[in-house]
Amino acid sequence: MAPIKTLKEIPTLTSLYKLKHLTPAASTVSGASCVYNDKICVIRTDITKLGVDAIVNAANESLLGGGGVDGAIHRAAGGGLLRECETLDGCDTGDAKITDGYELPCKKVIHTVGPVYWRTKKEGKHTSLLQSCYRRSLDLAAENGCKSIAFSALSTGVYGYPSHEAAATAIGEVKKWLDTDDKADKLDRIIFCNFMEKDEDAYYEWLP
Repeated sequence: MAPIKTLKEIPTLTSLYKLKHLTPAASTVSGASCVYNDKICVIRTDITKLGVDAIVNAANESLLGGGGVDGAIHRAAGGGLLRECETLDGCDTGDAKITDGYELPCKKVIHTVGPVYWRTKKEGKHTSLLQSCYRRSLDLAAENGCKSIAFSALSTGVYGYPSHEAAATAIGEVKKWLDTDDKADKLDRIIFCNFMEKDEDAYYEWLP
């Protein structure tokens, strides 16, 4: 069984630069800043092993569990999570709902329903719906006293969102929230937790 990773063990962008796991962009990127390098983290590991305040589950609209990350979170949390989710009446795409963490090392689970890429792209809604997932999750974390939140790579599994495009959208929306939302100072750490190497690579490309 993999050990629980505490917040101190999750690398911030500052530490990733020092370790040379991240390298600065070759040219200045518009809007780039080091302001949040101690607040934003990237890691590739099992999200169910993170000892943080909240993890974000890539849920389906029923909220009753599924495959991939969703199934792993439900299995690790135990039956209490399913019983609470049964009381929530599902969740719309782009929205989020929060539950307790039960047997997980995190305190809360935020369940958000990402867009199915091919379907929502036809309607021109894929970007705005994914942005909404990140924004609503950050809002719920801040409103529920969470100081740290870890996102799985939303919609990049069976929902087919290209990792490169998803990472760019996630980073952009998180930065926008930090820049403009009056709740932003309530969060000390925002973690992009990837299980697949392709998703980690996409964040490594976009974050500098």
